[in-house]
Amino acid sequence: MRFIKEGAIEPRRYQQDIAAQAASENCMVVLPTGLGKTAVALLVMDAMLEKGGVLFLAPTRVLAGQHHEFLSSRLSIADVALVTGEDAEKKRAQAWSSSVVCATPEITRNDMERGMFDPAQISLAVFDEAHRTVGDYAYAAIAGRLPASVRVLGMTATLPSDIQKATKIMTTLRIASVAQRKDDSPDVAPYVRKTRTEIVKVRLPPIMAEAQAALKRALEHRYDQMRAAGVMPERSLSSLVKIRPKVLAERKQAIRPLFSAIRIHQALALLEAHGTTAFLRYCERAREKGARDLFEDPDFARALGRAEEARRGGLEHPKIPELVEILRGLEGRALVFSSYRDSVDVIREKLDGAGIRSGMLIGKAGDSGLKQAKQVEAVRRFRDGEYPVMVATRVGEEGLDISEVNLVVFYDNTPSAIRYVQRRGRTGRRDSGRMVVLMAEGTVDEAYHWIGYRRVAASRGMGERVARGMQETL
Repeated sequence: MRFIKEGAIEPRRYQQDIAAQAASENCMVVLPTGLGKTAVALLVMDAMLEKGGVLFLAPTRVLAGQHHEFLSSRLSIADVALVTGEDAEKKRAQAWSSSVVCATPEITRNDMERGMFDPAQISLAVFDEAHRTVGDYAYAAIAGRLPASVRVLGMTATLPSDIQKATKIMTTLRIASVAQRKDDSPDVAPYVRKTRTEIVKVRLPPIMAEAQAALKRALEHRYDQMRAAGVMPERSLSSLVKIRPKVLAERKQAIRPLFSAIRIHQALALLEAHGTTAFLRYCERAREKGARDLFEDPDFARALGRAEEARRGGLEHPKIPELVEILRGLEGRALVFSSYRDSVDVIREKLDGAGIRSGMLIGKAGDSGLKQAKQVEAVRRFRDGEYPVMVATRVGEEGLDISEVNLVVFYDNTPSAIRYVQRRGRTGRRDSGRMVVLMAEGTVDEAYHWIGYRRVAASRGMGERVARGMQETL
């Protein structure tokens, strides 16, 4: 190994095999979390650095900083730089000339457009969490600006379960082949640590069930109004969002009930999966945005009243006492995932009241968000054992390298196979792990869990299927 310090890593055979493939052609590495995707990238870099520089992209500063730390300690070259949107322009201009640059995608795209960074100077571009290459995400724009001579390495724990979406990612990144391993692949199976999964079901108490029923009546009224206007959507939030452009263009009489139905779906999901505070805060924001028809609806008003009464009585969600009980017996560290920032606040408050120390990891948007430097600090403090529990939103799902996490808790559930796999992959990285899924029975929370579970099964081997399809079209 020419550019890797002696003894810096002990590559496993499957990592060497994957790296050899990725060094010879644009490659998508699909490898379960904890099996060393970054080590594979390091081996590919060792083969490519003599031809030019390396751009290593990661979605967040936390993750980009983690990669920078890993590469700096293992490469024999001195100029390994970190570039993020929080760096001044002068500093970035100097950093872009480094042999290896770890960077976040938005600032990379912007500096490319400004002419501050010339991709012709690199031989390898690494796209970590490559499944993000969808829509207008910056990965797509960056890939489009890369010269044909630049080798592309995509890395992900799983591809989307939809073959069209997966194929789009591959074609956007100009991927020629897939190097995929599953948990039971013969060459990786000896390194896989088992994760024990437990599902803890709870039932909404009567006062919350009354609010739930009232919201469903309000929602049914909106579906009746849409049907009367000639719109026949499926009964799901995703279907309503999908038909929104068509309704705006062709069925203007259905616009008001459509937007009300979307808001009610969102409010109902928050009540069912997160509790009274998340629901009531959502309602406050909806009122501020002028959603007057909701608050004039007697069913919606009844739901609001029952939720307020429940919160005054100290009732948040039946998941909270279950979570406290799970964490009381914690040995080691735990990550608790919730998709909503309001829930993170509530969970931390309840854990603190129960004498359980916790930190939080949330996005940087808004006045209450954590700027990137604070996110890095939160991860460091958790890793150093200053608190045993981290409560995180989606920003904590991707790439955190905290080897001692032996428990992951899904406070809410996700229908996304990618997010399901990422959450689960935070535990069982060095030793056996445990995953606890909290689930409110008879709610969207339960439905999302099983959708996500089925999509994970459907995504197994997706990379290989996409690669075969792409070759058949050549």
